[in-house]
Amino acid sequence: MEKKTVDVIIPVYRPGKEFGELLRRLEKQEHRPEKILVMNTGRENWNEEWEKCPILEVHHLEQKDFDHGGTRKTGAVLSDADILVFMTQDALPADKKLIGNLIRPLEEEKTGAAYARQLPKEDCRFLECYTRSFNYPSESHIRTAADIPSCGIKTYFCSNVCAAYDREVYEKLGGFVDHAIFNEDMIYAGNLVKKGYAIAYAADAKVYHSHNYSALQQFHRNFDLGVSQAEHPEIFANVPSEGEGIRLVKKSLAYLVKTGHIWLIPQLVIQSGAKYAGYFLGKRYWKLPHRLVMACTMSPWYWKQK
Repeated sequence: MEKKTVDVIIPVYRPGKEFGELLRRLEKQEHRPEKILVMNTGRENWNEEWEKCPILEVHHLEQKDFDHGGTRKTGAVLSDADILVFMTQDALPADKKLIGNLIRPLEEEKTGAAYARQLPKEDCRFLECYTRSFNYPSESHIRTAADIPSCGIKTYFCSNVCAAYDREVYEKLGGFVDHAIFNEDMIYAGNLVKKGYAIAYAADAKVYHSHNYSALQQFHRNFDLGVSQAEHPEIFANVPSEGEGIRLVKKSLAYLVKTGHIWLIPQLVIQSGAKYAGYFLGKRYWKLPHRLVMACTMSPWYWKQK
């Protein structure tokens, strides 16, 4: 079989020193990308030293022009590769086989997308490490519309922290939505499944990626998640997220008790409460005064565009 060409597309905002390491690890992949297309917000934060990477192509944009869906869509237009790999600036390939393992499931007919396993970073807190293993287990799987009755919203799970898309299918479906506050990956994935395609989880394609969010940060993040779902009822109306959230809380509680980390239970309660409160309000954002929306969101630029 002819080797598929791959471009990696990365939206970037105020990248830190680890971004240089990401570029180095991508350049050393066994299945080397043709190009690394960087969509950088804010030229003043860009380090020109990174441009020594021979496969790097950087495009600068202003904050007012950034959009989770639209910016990635623009990056896809700039690529002519067979497969589009989207990543975030804070994800690091765990080995040199990331790209090869990530795109392999796309060889299967009707598999339109594949996403990688996210491993916790060294500084990841105990509870967040468990959340990583809950959302990104060690076994690969492929999900289609037939899995909706048993898997619910997890059928549509996909993460642009590191995900690959078959270009032909991507263009056929129209790509990412033009305007998205968040969750552009699952909006696309939901549409993908509804059109009869499959989503693969490639557990052998691994990146290091985790966050130690505070309860307030979880609140803001889940508010935007709720907004994204409310704005796309054609995808999410019949697959509510609450059941999956409750399952995570129950599993996390059992894990804390089993491992003797019962002093972390209050943290679990506070974090879970913040997540649900944010999600609950986000799903009903149109009922809220604009000032409250702006206080709840982590994406004020989106509302200015809107």
